[in-house]
Amino acid sequence: MSEQDFNDGLSPATLAAQALGWEDEITGAVVPPLHVSTTYARDAGYGKRQGRSYIRDNGPSQSHAEAVVQALEGGADALSFASGIAACTAPFHALRQGDRVAVSRTMYHGVLSWLQLFGPERGLRVEYFDAGNLAGLGALLAAGDTRLVWLETPANPTWGVTDIAAAAKLAHRNGAVLAVDSTAATPVLTRPLALGADMVCHSATKYLNGHSDVLGGMLVTADAESALWQRICDHRLYAGPVLGSFEAHLLVRGLRTLYLRVPRQCENALSIARFLQEHPAVETTHYPGLSSDPGHRTACKQMHGGFGGMLSFCVPGGRDAAIAVANRARVFKRATSLGGVESLIEHRKSSESDVTDTPQNLIRASVGIESVDDLIADLDEMLATLA
Repeated sequence: MSEQDFNDGLSPATLAAQALGWEDEITGAVVPPLHVSTTYARDAGYGKRQGRSYIRDNGPSQSHAEAVVQALEGGADALSFASGIAACTAPFHALRQGDRVAVSRTMYHGVLSWLQLFGPERGLRVEYFDAGNLAGLGALLAAGDTRLVWLETPANPTWGVTDIAAAAKLAHRNGAVLAVDSTAATPVLTRPLALGADMVCHSATKYLNGHSDVLGGMLVTADAESALWQRICDHRLYAGPVLGSFEAHLLVRGLRTLYLRVPRQCENALSIARFLQEHPAVETTHYPGLSSDPGHRTACKQMHGGFGGMLSFCVPGGRDAAIAVANRARVFKRATSLGGVESLIEHRKSSESDVTDTPQNLIRASVGIESVDDLIADLDEMLATLA
């Protein structure tokens, strides 16, 4: 049975669990092997076997990981990268001098930092709009010729939600390409390409892998023949930000439990958000699953099966109080990153650069798959001195 025959008619959960139904033709192994070779022999006519000659161009472990994520996102092609930031910045690398880009003001600080450090000297004209503000995006697009719209939804670290379908219509109406960083949503909850986006990006380090032991990124496109996608392919080939073979192998392993992990993380996060919303020591809780959240209505429309495992909350007393709360964690781990099976908590501004306007009293939590009672009890202890 071919991979395509296996994929036909099956749910994404099944495709992920079986890594597209892969079986070794020689041994019958159901776990994909780790291919560490950096180079591949050519046939007698000096042709490439399976299109491979060198790992930077097309490695088998990398190709398998890409194929799984491509299938889960419903894309036409996928590229893996050595890190999430490498995947996020690849479309900007592929732009030309003078190109104008519209970027969500609230998103992962690494992308904002890259744009401020390197965007101007590369000749990019960068304009910003507020996450979720379609009127602002529309006005920005109408004011000039924009090549790329980049947004993150839910947007780190306050988890604002942008209507992807509406943003896609605005972008396309004005001749722009829409790319969506969907790291926090994952393909379990949202499939941006089905909503009209042209590209979807993931820090594979996070939920796709899910075990805090892989550094990687992934880009998926709706149009493998577009000029921008071809330039992104050239960028990866000639700049070399490729995913390592061992990382690709571990990523496939992690993807096989994606549809078990994410629903549990969503369930836990919603319970925790409701607890925090009612806690007297919490000023504000940011989570799109709360009916009071500004992005809740849009989230209900484009997130299916849950609202993600990420939330944040603000406490009175500023930076020192927020750090003191995080320092009292016992079950939560005081660490940055997100999407792993273990719950993490951090004073977010301490992990970001100066380009963000994240409040100093904001605490970010990545909710894992532990007992939610243990997690809530831990948070209650952390907040006890503020109540």
